[in-house]
Amino acid sequence: MPDSSLAISAAQPELARQAAELAAELGLPLMAQRPGAQAVLTLSAERLALVATGPDAPGPIAVDFAAGSLRHRRRGGHNEPLGRAVGIHKWPGLSVVDATAGLGRDSFVLADLGCQLTLLEREPVVFALLRDGLRRGRLSEDAWVAQVCQRMSLLRADARDWLAGQTVDVVYLDPMFPARRKSARVKKEMWLFQQLLENADSSAGLLEAALSAAQKRVVVKRPAKAPALEGEQPAFQLPGKTVRFDVYLPEGDR
Repeated sequence: MPDSSLAISAAQPELARQAAELAAELGLPLMAQRPGAQAVLTLSAERLALVATGPDAPGPIAVDFAAGSLRHRRRGGHNEPLGRAVGIHKWPGLSVVDATAGLGRDSFVLADLGCQLTLLEREPVVFALLRDGLRRGRLSEDAWVAQVCQRMSLLRADARDWLAGQTVDVVYLDPMFPARRKSARVKKEMWLFQQLLENADSSAGLLEAALSAAQKRVVVKRPAKAPALEGEQPAFQLPGKTVRFDVYLPEGDR
């Protein structure tokens, strides 16, 4: 979605100053300055949410680490496929860089499994949503949510630049791919990314940057039948019904 289609709004009058500060930070107008905006980043006392204004648009999009879907994934414990792909069974307490953090769910799962997470997100609106979700998560009355969020740190950065010269245990990549029509939740979130990132080069050079920084492995999430990222074949794969995890090893371990 071009910036010309976005605006920021305060849901309550007392939040007008904070909304104006957020608008200045993101370089976006307030709703009063752009009444025809196609989507509104709405600040309320409860959360920050992206709300589309069209008749067929999906519902609000926000980051909620207390969501039931994350509790369901927790039941998988160390058998969670993402955790096995990252290698938590071999190396407890890994430092992991989620180089394409998005809405942060996979990072939360890894943090719940004991990893220390650095989340990188370059798209300013997605970054703002994720920052708000982390802030609320750390203040949550749910001790589990608060503790997991304490193991997550967030930076606004392009991973290709940030990873240069860095040394980390694992780099995790989840490049954008088309939505599956069978899932309303995925459809709603992919609407966000397809609109916000429609002109962005989302994956070129990511794998190379990740391999240059990772000491133990790079893990790439892919649709089950999609080709390998950038045509580079992984050392091994963990397949699933809808997605798979491609695992790349450092050059000396290949």
